[in-house]
Amino acid sequence: MNTAIFNDPKISFIVLLITVLWVLPWKIFALWTASKKNHKIWFIVLVIANTVGILEIIYIFFIAKKTWPEVKTSFLRLMSSKK
Repeated sequence: MNTAIFNDPKISFIVLLITVLWVLPWKIFALWTASKKNHKIWFIVLVIANTVGILEIIYIFFIAKKTWPEVKTSFLRLMSSKK
């Protein structure tokens, strides 16, 4: 892999920004879900582990058994309540 592209600070910043914008909604929703379901161990693991959203997605869909329509509705409700 050519890492020279990441030597450019602008590209590195854009990659970091995209990563943060991807991870934060998944992290917040997974932590909120773990808290509401009283999954203390999962909450701690999700706080500590940084898996770029993968563990959060696994938790939301396979452990908490949320469906995509439920997740989408929750995200949309959250976004509309901020306006």
